[in-house]
Amino acid sequence: MPTKTETEASKSKAPTEGAANFLDPSILAGIDNLELRARVAVEGFLSGLHRSPHRGFSVEFNDYRHYQRGDDLRHVDWKLYARSDKLYIKQYEDETNTRCMIALDTSASMTYASGGMSKLDYGISVASALAYFIMRQRDAVGLITFDDKLQEFLPARCRQPHLMHLLRLLTQVSPGDQTNAASPLSDLAATLTKKSLVLLISDLLQGEEETIATLRNLRAMGHDVIVLHVMDDAELNFTFDESSEFIDSETREAFITTPASVRAAYLENVNAYLAECKKQCQRAGVDYCLLNTADPIDSALSAYLSKRARGF
Repeated sequence: MPTKTETEASKSKAPTEGAANFLDPSILAGIDNLELRARVAVEGFLSGLHRSPHRGFSVEFNDYRHYQRGDDLRHVDWKLYARSDKLYIKQYEDETNTRCMIALDTSASMTYASGGMSKLDYGISVASALAYFIMRQRDAVGLITFDDKLQEFLPARCRQPHLMHLLRLLTQVSPGDQTNAASPLSDLAATLTKKSLVLLISDLLQGEEETIATLRNLRAMGHDVIVLHVMDDAELNFTFDESSEFIDSETREAFITTPASVRAAYLENVNAYLAECKKQCQRAGVDYCLLNTADPIDSALSAYLSKRARGF
């Protein structure tokens, strides 16, 4: 629920206290280079995953394949090259050649920020980290951005130059107008000729019933879907004390109120709304993950990995 005061992203420096801190939104916001931001987030996530006893997916060596231009040279078996004079890439158990499409909501409501990172900036960080991670897994990734209509469309591919193009598009994202996710998602569905994984990053603050109905249609077409529901901490916990003017980012409707007088009713309504979103997604066969912009982004990466581990 936007207020009149807007806070710019903080300009903090990268931490030195450990990889886990790299996932902190306030720290990621201080990294201007989006590729570096994505890499830092993923490396921090993988470092934490390596330490965890519950990895949730296999990365054990399985087989070899011939090197293809654009492959990461870190996966070349140089000992085998020395014996055969041919380049081979190590393949791992988790490789399934998944095709992923990231759908990022860039509507006006996503610009709200009660702290250092707006929902849109958070969504961009999540999208870039997911794209980087998906490419690291040698899967194909594409991108659409939308408000009430499709803004950008990039088909899923699996090459390093493609990742750079995708990240460039994310750096050029500008806030749009009102939300109508159902129409852009329907446009996306029409382009998917092969089974794909669709990752929707949105605050779902308008037309959530129509959006979930469209996601249900994607499931009926054989695609898998994950909803990453991005909400600001103030929207979730109503952390306001003084009388404030609240402005709807999309309709510009405004009203002034004392937070204490509406807090209980607001929290009851927002929790009911979140529970309904989750229930409707589950009924549609859609995975649902609520993301608080104050929390590390590894939950988004974990949600993706959980889907991968279940055999997509």
